[in-house]
Amino acid sequence: MEKAVAFSPTKRIAVVTGANKGVGLEICRQLSSNGVTVILTARDDNRGREAVKTLHESGFSDVVFHQLDLMDPSSIGSLANFINTQFHKLDILVNNAGVSGIIADAEAFTSLLNLSINEFLSNEKAKDVLSNVDDRTEEKIDQVVKRFLEDAKEGLLENNGWPVNFSAYVVSKAALNAYTRILAKKIPKISINAVSPGFVKTDLNFNTGELTVEEGARGPVMLALAPDGGPSGLFFDQMELSTF
Repeated sequence: MEKAVAFSPTKRIAVVTGANKGVGLEICRQLSSNGVTVILTARDDNRGREAVKTLHESGFSDVVFHQLDLMDPSSIGSLANFINTQFHKLDILVNNAGVSGIIADAEAFTSLLNLSINEFLSNEKAKDVLSNVDDRTEEKIDQVVKRFLEDAKEGLLENNGWPVNFSAYVVSKAALNAYTRILAKKIPKISINAVSPGFVKTDLNFNTGELTVEEGARGPVMLALAPDGGPSGLFFDQMELSTF
């Protein structure tokens, strides 16, 4: 854990996950340039500290590192305690989720970014759970994801109506979008949205993307800086409102 920056009650505090490189790092840079104090998090302590050092050397001094492994409850608790102790509040959370693997077909993947659930998912039960706003629950979403993983392990994706191309991406995207709407409905006082940065050139896809990290970060930053009473429970394709 790095020493916290000087705290000002008037400044907004943001946490960005998975932020030691790529779009996450650029989101930190853009938020900091807009006067936000940023807590950059990453699983790897050394990489996270190095990322903060790079930002400090570029003049972004209001950035601090804290280690975070989202699969480890104790790590999450440690971050929460740090925020409460050092800043006493949290205004912005950017859950920067990555997709692993090489994307060789840029045109196909770019089109995929804009697909709705009905277009990419033929598994009727999964489609109903992820599309039905009124009847959707966290438990039902978990069941869909678990069923997908079981079918993937057994080689039954195509037989059971799951997407074959970019299967992990499209199912995780649908689940995340559905969860976004659940949270937005459950916590109406907080603006909660999902946003696709687009097909960005990063190490994650061996720089096969079409957009720069600067372009990819604009959508998440736009929503993060939206004023109180802004949009919630919506999905944005980069900076444009889109359909789930």
